[in-house]
Amino acid sequence: MIRGLLVAFSAVFMLVFTASAENENSYQFENEQQRATYRQLIKELRCPKCQNQNIADSNAPLAEDMRDRTYQMLKEGQSREAIIEFMVARYGDFVHYQPPFTTITSILWWGPLFIVIIGIGTAVGLTRKKKAAVELTQEERQRLEQLRKSGDE
Repeated sequence: MIRGLLVAFSAVFMLVFTASAENENSYQFENEQQRATYRQLIKELRCPKCQNQNIADSNAPLAEDMRDRTYQMLKEGQSREAIIEFMVARYGDFVHYQPPFTTITSILWWGPLFIVIIGIGTAVGLTRKKKAAVELTQEERQRLEQLRKSGDE
């Protein structure tokens, strides 16, 4: 049973890998640098439809269009930055795995830090409150001492 699952998993993996390799091989590049830039870009750009999958791994028609557009722009001699800017302008900051630091994205950068600070503040506040509740007044200490003495007898 497990062996059959491993064989099935391997077959699916090989099909996906082969399809990805065939897709890239259908493009003709002028040099190895251009091919490397293309590979880097399609791994760095995120498919808007698939959410957490880059356009290299996505089988969505939108990702295929993005790969084609990336190839065309590279063939036209556009820079890596120009291609990224085009994709961000067209699909939004989400399309790039490394979004710029803006007012809107600052929530993503600073949000976790604020949550940690609030958590630490809450823990310290609750600890101090609990510690204050444990402290006895002078009358309570005297009464406790009396109870101890009467219990010893």
